[in-house]
Amino acid sequence: MATLSTRPSRLQFARDLATVCFGLFILLLLAFPFIWVVLISFRPDREIFTRTFRLITSVTLDNYYALLENSPFPNYLMNSAIVSSISTVAAVIISLVAAYGFSRNRNFKGRGVLLMLVICTQLFPFVILITPLYSLFLHLGLIDNPVSLVISYTAMNLPFAIYLLLGYLDTIPQDLDEAAKLDGASTLQIIFKVILPIAWPGVVTVAVNAFVSAWDEFLFALTLMTSDEKKTVPVGLAGFFGEYTTQWNLVMTASVITTLPTLILFMFLQRKLVSDLAAGAVKL
Repeated sequence: MATLSTRPSRLQFARDLATVCFGLFILLLLAFPFIWVVLISFRPDREIFTRTFRLITSVTLDNYYALLENSPFPNYLMNSAIVSSISTVAAVIISLVAAYGFSRNRNFKGRGVLLMLVICTQLFPFVILITPLYSLFLHLGLIDNPVSLVISYTAMNLPFAIYLLLGYLDTIPQDLDEAAKLDGASTLQIIFKVILPIAWPGVVTVAVNAFVSAWDEFLFALTLMTSDEKKTVPVGLAGFFGEYTTQWNLVMTASVITTLPTLILFMFLQRKLVSDLAAGAVKL
Protein backbone atom coordinates (compact mmCIF):
# COMPACT_ATOMS: atom_id res chain seq x y z
CA MET A 1 0.00 0.00 0.00
CA ALA A 2 2.84 2.36 0.80
CA THR A 3 4.41 1.75 -2.61
CA LEU A 4 1.14 2.42 -4.41
CA SER A 5 0.56 5.63 -2.46
CA THR A 6 4.02 6.99 -3.17
CA ARG A 7 3.85 6.46 -6.92
CA PRO A 8 1.22 9.18 -7.59
CA SER A 9 3.08 11.64 -5.37
CA ARG A 10 6.38 10.96 -7.16
CA LEU A 11 4.67 11.31 -10.52
CA GLN A 12 3.07 14.58 -9.46
CA PHE A 13 6.41 15.83 -8.15
CA ALA A 14 8.07 15.00 -11.47
CA ARG A 15 5.33 16.85 -13.35
CA ASP A 16 5.63 19.89 -11.09
CA LEU A 17 9.41 19.87 -11.46
CA ALA A 18 9.14 19.65 -15.26
CA THR A 19 6.63 22.53 -15.27
CA VAL A 20 8.91 24.70 -13.12
CA CYS A 21 11.94 23.93 -15.29
CA PHE A 22 10.00 24.73 -18.45
CA GLY A 23 8.77 27.99 -16.94
CA LEU A 24 12.30 28.98 -15.91
CA PHE A 25 13.55 28.19 -19.41
CA ILE A 26 10.89 30.40 -21.00
CA LEU A 27 11.62 33.16 -18.48
CA LEU A 28 15.35 32.99 -19.20
CA LEU A 29 14.67 32.99 -22.92
CA LEU A 30 12.56 36.13 -22.64
CA ALA A 31 14.88 37.90 -20.22
CA PHE A 32 18.17 37.02 -21.94
CA PRO A 33 18.16 39.98 -24.39
CA PHE A 34 17.79 42.48 -21.54
CA ILE A 35 20.36 40.62 -19.42
CA TRP A 36 22.76 40.72 -22.36
CA VAL A 37 22.23 44.47 -22.77
CA VAL A 38 22.95 44.99 -19.06
CA LEU A 39 26.14 42.92 -19.26
CA ILE A 40 27.38 44.78 -22.33
CA SER A 41 26.74 48.13 -20.63
CA PHE A 42 29.42 47.21 -18.07
CA ARG A 43 31.95 46.06 -20.65
CA PRO A 44 34.78 48.15 -22.08
CA ASP A 45 34.27 49.26 -25.64
CA ARG A 46 37.08 47.04 -26.92
CA GLU A 47 35.41 43.89 -25.53
CA ILE A 48 31.94 44.38 -27.02
CA PHE A 49 32.73 42.71 -30.35
CA THR A 50 34.80 39.65 -29.54
CA ARG A 51 34.79 36.34 -31.33
CA THR A 52 34.94 34.42 -28.06
CA PHE A 53 31.64 34.26 -26.21
CA ARG A 54 32.10 35.14 -22.56
CA LEU A 55 29.16 35.91 -20.35
CA ILE A 56 31.20 37.85 -17.78
CA THR A 57 34.33 39.81 -18.68
CA SER A 58 36.05 42.76 -17.08
CA VAL A 59 33.56 45.16 -15.46
CA THR A 60 33.78 48.92 -15.84
CA LEU A 61 31.60 51.93 -15.12
CA ASP A 62 33.24 54.08 -17.79
CA ASN A 63 30.20 53.77 -20.06
CA TYR A 64 27.90 55.16 -17.36
CA TYR A 65 30.32 57.96 -16.52
CA ALA A 66 30.66 58.87 -20.18
CA LEU A 67 26.91 58.86 -20.70
CA LEU A 68 25.91 60.77 -17.57
CA GLU A 69 28.85 63.17 -17.34
CA ASN A 70 29.98 63.83 -20.91
CA SER A 71 26.75 63.72 -22.89
CA PRO A 72 23.39 65.53 -22.89
CA PHE A 73 21.58 62.29 -22.01
CA PRO A 74 20.66 63.41 -18.44
CA ASN A 75 18.88 66.38 -20.01
CA TYR A 76 16.97 63.98 -22.25
CA LEU A 77 15.93 61.99 -19.18
CA MET A 78 14.69 65.13 -17.47
CA ASN A 79 12.70 66.19 -20.55
CA SER A 80 11.06 62.77 -20.85
CA ALA A 81 10.29 62.61 -17.13
CA ILE A 82 8.60 66.03 -17.13
CA VAL A 83 6.59 65.48 -20.31
CA SER A 84 5.54 61.91 -19.41
CA SER A 85 4.55 62.81 -15.85
CA ILE A 86 2.47 65.85 -16.78
CA SER A 87 0.74 64.09 -19.68
CA THR A 88 0.00 61.07 -17.46
CA VAL A 89 -1.59 63.20 -14.73
CA ALA A 90 -3.61 65.14 -17.32
CA ALA A 91 -4.78 61.95 -19.04
CA VAL A 92 -5.83 60.36 -15.74
CA ILE A 93 -7.77 63.40 -14.52
CA ILE A 94 -9.54 64.10 -17.82
CA SER A 95 -10.36 60.45 -18.51
CA LEU A 96 -11.69 59.93 -14.98
CA VAL A 97 -14.04 62.91 -15.26
CA ALA A 98 -15.14 61.92 -18.77
CA ALA A 99 -15.66 58.27 -17.83
CA TYR A 100 -17.71 59.34 -14.81
CA GLY A 101 -19.91 61.47 -17.05
CA PHE A 102 -20.47 58.61 -19.49
CA SER A 103 -21.10 56.13 -16.67
CA ARG A 104 -23.50 58.17 -14.55
CA ASN A 105 -25.39 60.08 -17.26
CA ARG A 106 -26.76 57.38 -19.50
CA ASN A 107 -29.84 59.28 -20.63
CA PHE A 108 -28.39 62.44 -22.13
CA LYS A 109 -28.73 62.82 -25.88
CA GLY A 110 -25.66 62.12 -27.92
CA ARG A 111 -24.05 59.81 -25.36
CA GLY A 112 -23.88 56.89 -27.78
CA VAL A 113 -22.47 59.04 -30.58
CA LEU A 114 -19.81 60.61 -28.38
CA LEU A 115 -18.80 57.27 -26.93
CA MET A 116 -18.59 55.78 -30.42
CA LEU A 117 -16.38 58.67 -31.55
CA VAL A 118 -14.07 58.03 -28.61
CA ILE A 119 -13.79 54.36 -29.49
CA CYS A 120 -13.41 55.00 -33.23
CA THR A 121 -10.32 57.13 -32.67
CA GLN A 122 -8.50 53.89 -31.83
CA LEU A 123 -9.15 52.55 -35.33
CA PHE A 124 -6.72 54.97 -36.98
CA PRO A 125 -2.95 55.13 -36.50
CA PHE A 126 -1.75 58.24 -34.74
CA VAL A 127 0.91 58.70 -37.42
CA ILE A 128 -1.67 60.39 -39.62
CA LEU A 129 -1.94 63.16 -37.03
CA ILE A 130 1.66 64.27 -37.44
CA THR A 131 1.02 66.74 -40.28
CA PRO A 132 -2.13 68.44 -38.91
CA LEU A 133 -0.67 68.63 -35.40
CA TYR A 134 2.56 70.12 -36.70
CA SER A 135 0.60 72.73 -38.65
CA LEU A 136 -1.56 73.51 -35.61
CA PHE A 137 1.34 73.86 -33.21
CA LEU A 138 3.25 75.92 -35.77
CA HIS A 139 0.44 78.47 -35.88
CA LEU A 140 0.25 78.44 -32.07
CA GLY A 141 4.00 78.94 -31.73
CA LEU A 142 4.44 75.66 -29.84
CA ILE A 143 7.01 73.99 -32.08
CA ASP A 144 10.07 73.05 -30.02
CA ASN A 145 7.97 73.55 -26.89
CA PRO A 146 7.31 70.64 -24.46
CA VAL A 147 3.71 71.82 -24.16
CA SER A 148 3.03 70.45 -27.65
CA LEU A 149 4.22 66.99 -26.55
CA VAL A 150 2.10 67.12 -23.39
CA ILE A 151 -1.00 67.97 -25.43
CA SER A 152 -0.23 65.30 -28.04
CA TYR A 153 0.46 62.52 -25.53
CA THR A 154 -2.59 63.40 -23.45
CA ALA A 155 -4.81 63.27 -26.54
CA MET A 156 -3.26 59.98 -27.64
CA ASN A 157 -3.92 58.28 -24.29
CA LEU A 158 -7.39 59.65 -23.60
CA PRO A 159 -9.52 57.27 -25.76
CA PHE A 160 -8.11 54.08 -24.22
CA ALA A 161 -8.15 55.61 -20.74
CA ILE A 162 -11.79 56.70 -21.00
CA TYR A 163 -12.90 53.34 -22.37
CA LEU A 164 -11.05 51.40 -19.67
CA LEU A 165 -12.26 53.57 -16.78
CA LEU A 166 -15.82 53.55 -18.12
CA GLY A 167 -16.01 49.79 -17.76
CA TYR A 168 -14.53 50.03 -14.29
CA LEU A 169 -16.85 52.82 -13.08
CA ASP A 170 -19.90 50.94 -14.34
CA THR A 171 -19.20 48.30 -11.68
CA ILE A 172 -19.29 50.88 -8.84
CA PRO A 173 -22.80 51.26 -7.35
CA GLN A 174 -24.43 54.64 -7.84
CA ASP A 175 -25.70 54.48 -4.26
CA LEU A 176 -22.32 55.86 -3.20
CA ASP A 177 -22.90 58.93 -5.38
CA GLU A 178 -26.36 59.48 -3.92
CA ALA A 179 -25.07 59.18 -0.37
CA ALA A 180 -22.32 61.71 -1.07
CA LYS A 181 -24.82 64.11 -2.65
CA LEU A 182 -26.99 63.90 0.46
CA ASP A 183 -23.96 64.95 2.49
CA GLY A 184 -23.53 68.02 0.28
CA ALA A 185 -20.66 66.84 -1.93
CA SER A 186 -20.25 68.37 -5.38
CA THR A 187 -19.66 66.34 -8.53
CA LEU A 188 -15.89 66.88 -8.46
CA GLN A 189 -15.78 65.95 -4.78
CA ILE A 190 -17.66 62.75 -5.54
CA ILE A 191 -15.25 61.89 -8.35
CA PHE A 192 -12.00 62.54 -6.50
CA LYS A 193 -12.96 61.74 -2.91
CA VAL A 194 -15.48 58.91 -3.32
CA ILE A 195 -14.98 57.29 -6.73
CA LEU A 196 -11.21 57.66 -7.08
CA PRO A 197 -10.25 55.61 -3.99
CA ILE A 198 -12.53 52.79 -5.11
CA ALA A 199 -11.44 52.93 -8.76
CA TRP A 200 -7.74 53.07 -7.84
CA PRO A 201 -6.80 49.79 -9.61
CA GLY A 202 -8.29 51.05 -12.88
CA VAL A 203 -6.62 54.43 -12.44
CA VAL A 204 -3.26 52.76 -11.85
CA THR A 205 -3.66 50.73 -15.03
CA VAL A 206 -4.46 53.87 -17.00
CA ALA A 207 -1.54 55.76 -15.44
CA VAL A 208 1.00 53.03 -16.20
CA ASN A 209 -0.20 52.74 -19.79
CA ALA A 210 -0.15 56.52 -20.30
CA PHE A 211 3.32 56.94 -18.77
CA VAL A 212 4.92 54.10 -20.72
CA SER A 213 3.28 55.28 -23.94
CA ALA A 214 4.58 58.83 -23.47
CA TRP A 215 8.01 57.68 -22.29
CA ASP A 216 8.57 55.42 -25.32
CA GLU A 217 7.04 57.69 -27.99
CA PHE A 218 9.49 58.63 -30.74
CA LEU A 219 7.82 60.08 -33.84
CA PHE A 220 5.99 63.03 -32.26
CA ALA A 221 9.06 63.95 -30.20
CA LEU A 222 11.28 63.79 -33.28
CA THR A 223 8.92 65.99 -35.31
CA LEU A 224 7.85 68.58 -32.75
CA MET A 225 11.15 69.07 -30.90
CA THR A 226 13.79 70.67 -33.12
CA SER A 227 16.53 71.74 -30.71
CA ASP A 228 18.93 69.32 -29.05
CA GLU A 229 18.20 70.51 -25.50
CA LYS A 230 14.46 69.76 -25.91
CA LYS A 231 14.88 66.17 -27.12
CA THR A 232 13.41 63.25 -25.19
CA VAL A 233 15.03 59.93 -24.39
CA PRO A 234 13.96 57.95 -27.51
CA VAL A 235 15.16 60.71 -29.83
CA GLY A 236 18.38 61.14 -27.89
CA LEU A 237 18.97 57.39 -27.95
CA ALA A 238 18.60 57.35 -31.71
CA GLY A 239 21.32 59.99 -31.91
CA PHE A 240 23.92 57.43 -30.88
CA PHE A 241 23.42 55.66 -34.21
CA GLY A 242 25.63 57.53 -36.65
CA GLU A 243 25.90 57.30 -40.42
CA TYR A 244 29.35 55.71 -40.39
CA THR A 245 29.71 54.42 -36.84
CA THR A 246 27.58 53.50 -33.85
CA GLN A 247 28.53 53.97 -30.22
CA TRP A 248 27.29 50.57 -29.08
CA ASN A 249 28.63 50.93 -25.56
CA LEU A 250 26.62 54.13 -25.06
CA VAL A 251 23.59 52.64 -26.81
CA MET A 252 23.49 49.69 -24.43
CA THR A 253 24.11 51.87 -21.38
CA ALA A 254 21.42 54.34 -22.43
CA SER A 255 19.01 51.46 -23.06
CA VAL A 256 19.50 50.19 -19.49
CA ILE A 257 19.00 53.63 -17.96
CA THR A 258 15.95 54.27 -20.15
CA THR A 259 14.31 51.02 -19.08
CA LEU A 260 14.81 51.52 -15.35
CA PRO A 261 12.14 54.24 -14.71
CA THR A 262 9.33 52.28 -16.35
CA LEU A 263 10.50 49.05 -14.71
CA ILE A 264 10.58 50.61 -11.25
CA LEU A 265 7.24 52.33 -11.81
CA PHE A 266 5.59 49.11 -12.93
CA MET A 267 7.01 47.09 -10.03
CA PHE A 268 5.88 49.67 -7.47
CA LEU A 269 2.40 50.18 -8.90
CA GLN A 270 1.92 46.46 -9.54
CA ARG A 271 2.37 45.77 -5.83
CA LYS A 272 -0.05 48.57 -5.00
CA LEU A 273 -2.51 47.33 -7.61
CA VAL A 274 -2.45 43.74 -6.34
CA SER A 275 -2.88 44.86 -2.73
CA ASP A 276 -5.86 47.08 -3.62
CA LEU A 277 -7.49 44.30 -5.64
CA ALA A 278 -7.03 41.90 -2.74
CA ALA A 279 -8.47 44.42 -0.29
CA GLY A 280 -11.44 45.00 -2.57
CA ALA A 281 -12.07 41.29 -2.88
CA VAL A 282 -12.08 40.92 0.91
CA LYS A 283 -14.51 43.81 1.29
CA LEU A 284 -16.86 42.35 -1.29
